[in-house]
Amino acid sequence: MRKCFSYILFTLLLAAIACACSDNIDIKQDYEFTVTHLPVPKKLQVNEVAEIRCTLQREGEYNNTQYYLRYFQYDGDGQLWMDDGDPFLPNDTYELNSKSFRLYFCSLSEDAHNIEVVFFDSFGKEFTLSFTFNNEQGEKE
Repeated sequence: MRKCFSYILFTLLLAAIACACSDNIDIKQDYEFTVTHLPVPKKLQVNEVAEIRCTLQREGEYNNTQYYLRYFQYDGDGQLWMDDGDPFLPNDTYELNSKSFRLYFCSLSEDAHNIEVVFFDSFGKEFTLSFTFNNEQGEKE
C-alpha cells in the first residue's frame, strides 16, 4: 500500500512539473486605451485657435507600445497641429511622444468644421475623438 501511494504521489509530482514547464507564456501586450480631453469651445471665428488638452489613459502598460494619431476634416477649412510642430496633413500618421499633449485647431473659413482624430497603437487598437466647431460670426448682429 505504501509503495502504491508513493507511486501515485511521484506520478502527480511529475505531472505538475510537466505542466508548469510550458513554453506558452502568455504576456499581455495590447491593452485598451482611451484619450480624454478638457472641454473645448463650440464656436470659433476665422483664424481663432482652439486648444484641446488631451491625456492618453491606458488600462495596462507595455513599454514597447507606440501610439499614433491621424485626423480627417469633413467640413470647413482649418489646420490641426500638436504643441511642438507644423500643421498636420489629413490622413497622415503622427507619433505621440507623451501621455499628456495638446492639440490646436485653427479655423480658416466661416464654415462649420467637423474633424475626427483617430488614435491608434502599434497593435492596431483604435480610439476616435470627434469635434465640431461652428462659426461665431453668423450669430453676431
